[in-house]
Amino acid sequence: MVGVAVGSSVSSIKALWETRIRKNKEERRSHDRGGGASGRLCVGVWEDRAVLARLKQKLQMEDGRLILRIEHEEWKSLPGCLVQLSQVQEWQIHRTGLQKIPHFISSFQNLLVLDLSRNGINEIPKQIGKVTRLRELLLSYNRVQFVPEELSSCENLERLELAMNRDLDHLPDQFRNLKKLQHLDLSMNHFTSLPDCVVGLPALEWLDMGGNRLQHLPEDIHRMEKLHTLWLQRNKLEKLPENISRMSSLDTLVLSSNRLRDIPPLMDDMSRLRFVNFRDNPLTLDVTLPSRKTKAEDDEDDDEDDREMFGREFMKIYIQEARKRSYAVVNMHCVNHECLG
Repeated sequence: MVGVAVGSSVSSIKALWETRIRKNKEERRSHDRGGGASGRLCVGVWEDRAVLARLKQKLQMEDGRLILRIEHEEWKSLPGCLVQLSQVQEWQIHRTGLQKIPHFISSFQNLLVLDLSRNGINEIPKQIGKVTRLRELLLSYNRVQFVPEELSSCENLERLELAMNRDLDHLPDQFRNLKKLQHLDLSMNHFTSLPDCVVGLPALEWLDMGGNRLQHLPEDIHRMEKLHTLWLQRNKLEKLPENISRMSSLDTLVLSSNRLRDIPPLMDDMSRLRFVNFRDNPLTLDVTLPSRKTKAEDDEDDDEDDREMFGREFMKIYIQEARKRSYAVVNMHCVNHECLG
């Protein structure tokens, strides 16, 4: 009986200690889990502080404007802690591999210039429309395929550059609401026509659509009353609309490397046109510039641009030659008609 009592007592004590040990382990595991989360939180806070400190080192003051400048460093994404620098007025972030514009861009209400050219950005977020003070948006040499209609809410936008995004071939109709847009670069993309919403921009002065796939220009192109510079090189244009001669402000027109067969005669009346280039077009007539006779004539105040082969003087001589041949054909027709009569 004594043996049984001792054995029972030992078993009870053993069970009690096993229970205590098990509870102790569970408490430790629970504590470790809680402590780990807290630890990770602390690590996250310190990482944010370190990143923010690194970003603050990229701030520069130029001409009274606070600029965030990052170049040739890897920043595939921008951290959320950047919103703590919302007083920044200009972003200059180039060649960083940046893949997207963060949605928190809307927090930067003081932003005037957003220059993210030469990165890997494939999307303009809708939140861009909330940055209403933005004057310049520069996204050339990225991978943007789509322009959201919300961009038209950036009512103070004056300069937009979207060159070399390759797959870009469309703009939303609301784009015409950018009433202050003066400078637009859409070169080296996939546009097959000049968007009507671009023709309707009331303040546009400078447009580059070179290196696209334009096959024709709109007949009402003269609606672009303030446009003074138009780059259309390396497209597929086969003819020019007659109304191009009614573009009263145009002084620079580049048409090299297209498929033009003729030059509209009315372009001879474009008195403001200072520079034009028809180089590398399969024009019907073979026209060359007359040589200068004397050095005095060489020194006359004609611009060198006028004397450039396929330039303005070439255009005028081409139109004159085309008219001569047209008159000759008409006269020949009249002579033949009289002979037959």
